[in-house]
Amino acid sequence: MPLERIIHLMKSMGVYTLTILASLCWSISTGSYAAVANSTTMSNYVPAPYAMELKNRFRIDHKVDQVTLIVQRNYGSSPVVIVQPDGSKWYSSRHPESVKWVDGITGDIISIANPTPGPWQLLGDVLPGSTIEKVSKINIDVEPLPQPLYQGERLKVLARLTADDLTMRMPGLEFMIEWTSKFTSQHLPTDDNFATGTIIVGAYKDNGEDLDERPDDGIFTGSTNLEQPSGHYVLSVTARNNIFEREYSMPFLLSKQPVNVKMVAPEDPLTGTWYLEVLVNEAEVLLSQTHIQFELVGPAGLHVPVVLMGVPTPEYMLPLPSVSAFGSYRVKGTVASTTIRGREILLNIPEMFFNLVEPPPPPPSAEELAEKAAVIARAEEEKAKEDAVFLIAVINGVLFFLGIIGFIIWRKKQALSKALAAAEIRLQQEELETGKKKKDDSLDLDLDDIDLTIPDDKN
Repeated sequence: MPLERIIHLMKSMGVYTLTILASLCWSISTGSYAAVANSTTMSNYVPAPYAMELKNRFRIDHKVDQVTLIVQRNYGSSPVVIVQPDGSKWYSSRHPESVKWVDGITGDIISIANPTPGPWQLLGDVLPGSTIEKVSKINIDVEPLPQPLYQGERLKVLARLTADDLTMRMPGLEFMIEWTSKFTSQHLPTDDNFATGTIIVGAYKDNGEDLDERPDDGIFTGSTNLEQPSGHYVLSVTARNNIFEREYSMPFLLSKQPVNVKMVAPEDPLTGTWYLEVLVNEAEVLLSQTHIQFELVGPAGLHVPVVLMGVPTPEYMLPLPSVSAFGSYRVKGTVASTTIRGREILLNIPEMFFNLVEPPPPPPSAEELAEKAAVIARAEEEKAKEDAVFLIAVINGVLFFLGIIGFIIWRKKQALSKALAAAEIRLQQEELETGKKKKDDSLDLDLDDIDLTIPDDKN
C-alpha cells in the first residue's frame, strides 16, 4: 500500500503524526540540487536512503545540510530530548548555537544545521502510533484578499503552514507560530490613507473561535480590521518563530463602502419621526440583494429591531420606530449585500446617535411675573424692616455701651477730683503746721542767743 494512503488512513482514524521536516540540500559533481516536492506521492518528498524512521529513531544521511524536526507530544508533557549518533544529548534549554528550538505545550520545532550523519533518537512523551513524514520545505499558503474590498467589511480569509504543499497539522501549532497581518499604505496623494503608514490589522488563529471553523485542523483563519482609511495598500502576512519566518504580500485597494447610512433628524425631534437615509452605489452592489438589519438601543433597556429586506431605491429613507422617552439613543447593525460580480459581503455600519432632550418649561405669564414681583417686593420690604430694626438695635446698643463707659469715666474723674482736693487741703494743713513749728523754733533760737552774763563777771 502506498505510504501516503497509509498516512491518510491514520489521519482519518484520528492518529496524530510526529513530523520531521528535513530541509535537504546536497551537492553533486555537476552543481547544486534541491529536492522538489511532489504532492501526489510521499516517496518523492525525500528519497528513502536519506532518512529512515524506526519509532522515535531516524537516520540522517551525510548529504543532509539542514533538518527541521516537528515533534508532537502529549499535552503538557516536557520537551523531548535529542540523542545524537555519538550518544550526546540536547535539551530545549541546552543545545549548540547552531540549533534553534521552539517548545510548546503539545510539541517541539527544532532546526539543526549540518546535522551529524547517522542514527538519531528522540526521548520524550511522543504520541504513540506516530510516523515520520519526510518533506523538503516549509512555506505558508495565504488566501488573497478579494477585490474589490470595502471599508468595514467582515472578511474571512484563510492561511495554512505547508510542508511540500501539504497542510501541516498538529494540536497547539498556533502557540508555536506567530501570525501577523499588516497593511502598508502606498502613499498615493489622491488616497485617504496617504499619511497612514503601516498598521497591524489582525492575526490568523486555529483555535475554533470567532470565524475559525475547527481547532487544530491546520487551517488558520484571519480576522482583519478593515475600519481603515480607503486607498491603496500592501498586505503583509508573516508567520514566524525562532526557527523560520515566512511572509506573503500582495497589493490591494480598500474601497469606500458601497452602502452608506446616515441619521436624519425631523423638524420637531420630540414629535417627528427619525429616519435612516440609505444610499446605495448601484455600480457596486445589487439593490434587490441589499438587506439591512439594525437595532435601536435606548434608555430603560430599549432594544427595537430595524429590518429592511431589499432596498427599493438607491436613495431610501428608512423610518425608525417612534420613541418618546428622553435620553440618548444609538443605532447599530450590519448591511448584507451582493456585489455586481456576485461576491457576498457583510458590512459593519458605524454606530449612529441621537438624543431626545426634555424641552425647557414655558415662560411665565404677565400675572405670574407681577405676582412674582410683588412677592419679591414684599420680601425686600420685610428685609429692609429687619435691617432697620437690626441697625437701630445696634446703634442703641453702641450708645448704651458708650454711656456706661462715659459714666464710669465721669465717676472716676469725680473721685479723682475729690482725692486731689483732699490732698490739697491736707497739704495746706501740713504747710500751716510746718510754718508754726518753724516760728516757734525761731523764737526758741532767739532766746538762746541772748547773752545774759554780766560783763564784770567775765573778767
